[in-house]
Amino acid sequence: MDVTCNQCQGKFKISDEKIPSEQVVFISCPRCKNRLTLDTRVQRPLTMDDPIKAVYPTRSDEKNLDEKNLIETISSSVYDASEKPFDFLGPGIKTALACESDSMILSKLRFVLKQMGYHTVEPPNATDALKKMRFHTFDLIVMNEIFDSPSPDNNPILTYLNGLMMSVRRNMFVALITTRFRTMDNMAAFNKSVNVVIHSKNLDEIAKILKRAIDENQSFYHVFQESLAKTGKG
Repeated sequence: MDVTCNQCQGKFKISDEKIPSEQVVFISCPRCKNRLTLDTRVQRPLTMDDPIKAVYPTRSDEKNLDEKNLIETISSSVYDASEKPFDFLGPGIKTALACESDSMILSKLRFVLKQMGYHTVEPPNATDALKKMRFHTFDLIVMNEIFDSPSPDNNPILTYLNGLMMSVRRNMFVALITTRFRTMDNMAAFNKSVNVVIHSKNLDEIAKILKRAIDENQSFYHVFQESLAKTGKG
């Protein structure tokens, strides 16, 4: 299938066998990350019973799009109100997504995030987390790099975050819990495209670590955000 992005006009090919048939699918343009819609069904009106699948690249390299890793599908209905993480939140309310399978660590995160003033959602798996992220941009995401994934280098949530447009991604703070990197290793955070890494042995200090990292991030972007607001792009 030949696909043309309606935003950057980039053109690329996707093998027909890689696209689910009789489906409405969403893909991210490998060049500008614009969300595109492909309809492989026989032309007919869209109904609430039609499944929609999210399809996105697993690599951010604009020049070397690997078709074998192009498609990751997440089954969902056209619209399901139960997938919305919050019914209503007033202005200024902070929200967090806690992606952790270990019940003891999750309990600790729940307490810390509540103390920090966040309304928190705790998805049971990556599929549910991605569904929640369809409807809401979380201020803070705290996740274990092996949450619902056998490989820390192939985590579907990180893949999704890496595919977001920068205008959306920069409004989210992502903290990655890991056993591979030391806490606040800036180079590791850069390589994983997250804001801060936290080694699991330092989880007793996670409140201090998050506060410091978030404060530093806000200071870093303060002038940038003000400039965007003045030009009407914030």
